[in-house]
Amino acid sequence: MLKIFIKAEARYPLERKEIRKRAVEVLKNHGLREGATANINVVGDRKMTALNQKYLKRKGTTDVLSFPAGEGSFVFPPDGVLHLGDIVISFPQARRQAIEYNRTVDEEINTLVEHGLLHLLGINHKEEG
Repeated sequence: MLKIFIKAEARYPLERKEIRKRAVEVLKNHGLREGATANINVVGDRKMTALNQKYLKRKGTTDVLSFPAGEGSFVFPPDGVLHLGDIVISFPQARRQAIEYNRTVDEEINTLVEHGLLHLLGINHKEEG
């Protein structure tokens, strides 16, 4: 079974069911059918700015960051579950981008989830096409 864990503060309204559905769809499209997990954390700009500075040495917020658990290694641990890693999404940035791209916040968050999952799977920007 593919499991997607979502953590977000109550002030960020999310369609969790749709996010999970899209995430599972992306993973299945890339060959994962069962035994994998990923964490999705939805945060504010302050937290995202701190993470962006700490890990990428960039100032300001960003829309999505991915933190692969295995750094490219897809060996199943003893529990038989492939832990892909963590995706962090800035809800305020997703909202701004949704307005800019003329789509709903949910659509933008799903796009960011897909982008983050591709990074967890080791697919870089040049390969995304």
